[in-house]
Amino acid sequence: MALQNLVNRLRQFRTWHHWVGISVVLFMLITSITGVLLGWKKNVEVLQPATLKGGSSNLNEWVSFDKVASAASRAVDSVVGRAIEIDRMDVRPDKGMIKVLFKEGYWEVQIDAANGKVLSVAQRHADWIEHLHDGSIISDGFKLLYTNYIGFGLLVLSITGFWLWYGPRRIRKVKQGS
Repeated sequence: MALQNLVNRLRQFRTWHHWVGISVVLFMLITSITGVLLGWKKNVEVLQPATLKGGSSNLNEWVSFDKVASAASRAVDSVVGRAIEIDRMDVRPDKGMIKVLFKEGYWEVQIDAANGKVLSVAQRHADWIEHLHDGSIISDGFKLLYTNYIGFGLLVLSITGFWLWYGPRRIRKVKQGS
């Protein structure tokens, strides 16, 4: 009876493993591919522009945030052809520069904080890849469902995968003991 119970449990785990695997495979592919790309973002300029150095790391010599915002807005407007609202500024005192990030198009403008001159204007592809990675590219509600589904799916696959590896060993042991 114990042997038949083990065999039945093994079949049940195989079925669970099969269907959960099928249901999460696309999401796992997206998450794993985007995860690899995000791991490389600091090493590949296409994914995220290199952080440049400004003229001075002395904060007393820096121009105002108003001047930084104006220079960045003009720079992105000249590339995109229209004004885009600023999302945030990433201040890098050790580099003497400020990254200005925009709400649309994943644009970034790097400004020399000492003189307000534009160092670079580029798109941050790593940002949309990150939104794809965590599901927030659709919505924050979808992100919560997506990450929970992937997490629980991986948990079920890990448990059932272990049992699919361990179960036959237990069955062999029971058969040898009979």
